[in-house]
Amino acid sequence: MIKLGHLFQKYSGWLRRYKGVYVLNNLLNSRRLQHNKHLYRHAGLRRSIYAPIGSHVFQSTEADAPWLDRTNAHEALAAHPNFDGFSEYLQEQLLRFIDDGYMILKGFFDDHAVERLNVDIEGLLRARRVDFNYTGRKIMESYRVSDVADKDFFRHPDLLRLLSFVMGRKVIPFHTINFISGSEQRAHSDSIHMSTEPKGYLIAAWIALEDCTLDNGPLFFYPGSHRLPYITCQDYDAGNTRWTIGAHSNSHYEDKIAEIIDQAKLEKQYFLAKKGDVLIWHANLIHGGAAIQRPGATRKSMVAHYFCEGVICYHEISQRPALLELNH
Repeated sequence: MIKLGHLFQKYSGWLRRYKGVYVLNNLLNSRRLQHNKHLYRHAGLRRSIYAPIGSHVFQSTEADAPWLDRTNAHEALAAHPNFDGFSEYLQEQLLRFIDDGYMILKGFFDDHAVERLNVDIEGLLRARRVDFNYTGRKIMESYRVSDVADKDFFRHPDLLRLLSFVMGRKVIPFHTINFISGSEQRAHSDSIHMSTEPKGYLIAAWIALEDCTLDNGPLFFYPGSHRLPYITCQDYDAGNTRWTIGAHSNSHYEDKIAEIIDQAKLEKQYFLAKKGDVLIWHANLIHGGAAIQRPGATRKSMVAHYFCEGVICYHEISQRPALLELNH
C-alpha cells in the first residue's frame, strides 16, 4: 500500500496544502485511526475519524490537564507514593519540570549505546534505508528500520516508565527524528504540530548523540514558557480554509511565537549537552535550534515524541488526526 505520508517526507510542493490529500492518506491508514471512534463519541464529536480536525472543535478546562500542569502540582507530586523512590537528583528534576517545563537526565545513555546508534544511522543513510525529509535536516522515523533506535532508545523501559509517571498516563511512542547537524529551527512549541485534547498530553525526549557546544547549533529553550497559553491556528493568521492549509501557516505561527517571546521577556537558555544526556520537555515549552557558528559542524541527536493513552491526538497546523500504532 502506498502511504502518502512517506511520499510527503520528501515533497514540499503545493499538494501539502490540500486537506483532501490528508483525508486520502487517513483512509489508506484506517487501522491507525479506529481508536478515535470511541474518543470522539466520548468528547461529543459528531464527525468522521478521517476528516480534518483542529482545536476549534474543542474546549478544555484545567481539570482535564495533566496532573503536573494543575495548580496543586507541587503538593500532588510530593504526596505521590512513588516520589520518595526517586533519587534526590530526579526529585529535583521533577520539580523543575513543574516550574520550568523541562528536566535533564545527565548521562542517561552510555557512550557505547550512543555510538551503536550513530553507526547504525550512518549505515542506514549509506544504504538509503533512511533519508532526510524535505527540510534536508530531519531523518524521520528511524525506529521503523533500526532496532537500536527503537528498542534501545525510543522504547527504553526506564525512559518510558519515567515519562508515564510525569504524564500521569501511559505514554504511546509516536515518532522519532534524527539529526546529523543542528536544525536551526525557529522558536516553536511542539503543541502546534502534535496536539492533544485535552491539551498537554504530549511529551518529548531529546537525546544528545554527541557533545553540544555554542558553535554547533545547540538546542535552546525558554524556561517557564510552558505556562503560557497554548497557541492554536485561531490565534494567528493561519490562512486556512475549509479545503486548504494556509500556504504560510507555519512561518506566521513562528512570527507569533517571536512576538510572544518579546512581549513576555522570556530568557533563552542553551542546552550544552554531553553525549548521552537527555532533555525532556513539556508539550508547550518554546524551543528551537541555534544557528550553526562553525561551518560543517555536526550535532548528532535524536528527538522522540510520545502521546498519552486515552486522549485525542491530532496535528493542529495541518488539521489532521494523528496516525497511532497502539498495538506495537
